[in-house]
Amino acid sequence: MGDSVISTTPDPGNPWPRDMLLTIENGAQTLLDLLWVREAWALDPVGEDLPPVLVDTPDRETGGSGADRARWSVAWPALWGACLAHAGSQPDPRAIERLHDPSIPQAERRALLEQVSGPSWRDEFGDAAFTRRYDEWTSARFDEITSPEVLRRSPERERLEQLVPAWRAGLTTIVEIPCRGTFTRRVGPYGLLVTAETRSEPDGYAAALSSFA
Repeated sequence: MGDSVISTTPDPGNPWPRDMLLTIENGAQTLLDLLWVREAWALDPVGEDLPPVLVDTPDRETGGSGADRARWSVAWPALWGACLAHAGSQPDPRAIERLHDPSIPQAERRALLEQVSGPSWRDEFGDAAFTRRYDEWTSARFDEITSPEVLRRSPERERLEQLVPAWRAGLTTIVEIPCRGTFTRRVGPYGLLVTAETRSEPDGYAAALSSFA
C-alpha cells in the first residue's frame, strides 16, 4: 500500500485562505510498517515518547528468534523517530525534479531516492518481518481509509478556526496514525502527528491544532 496523501484546496465562497495548502498523510508506509512490526512480533521497545498501540491489533507472528526480537526492539525507537521526522517534513522539490532527469548517474539517483523516501524498516532489516498477515492487515487498512464514509469527512474544514492559525505558524503536514487514544506531537517545524481518533473527534482535533499555533 502506498502513501495516501490528500491535498485540501479552497472552494469559492469558503473561508479557506486562498493560498493555504495542507497535506494529510494518513498512509505513511514507513510508519505503518513500524507499528505493525512492533505488535505483530511482540517487540518491547523502550523510549520516553513512543506511540500507543494500534486500534486494529494484528495477529501475532510465531516464527523468528528471540535474538531477532531483541535486536528489533532495541532499534525500534530511533527508527520510529527518524521515519516520523521524515513523514512530517517538506519534500525537497529540487530533489524530486532532479530524479526526473534520465541522465543523472546511478549513484546520485540512489542518493536522491533515499533523500526523498527517507529511512525505513525495510532498509534497515529487509523484508524478513513481513508475512502474509502483514499483506492482509495493510489491505484492510487501505479499504478503511478509502471507504466512502472516510472520504466524505472534512475535519479540516470543520476546524478552520484552529487550523488557520496553525498554518500561519508553519503547519503544512498532518500525519495521522491508526493508534488508540490521543497522541499529539509536533513534528519539526511543519508537521503535526495525531491519531485517527483525535482527527475524527471535533473537540480533540481543535485542541491538537491549537497546540501547533
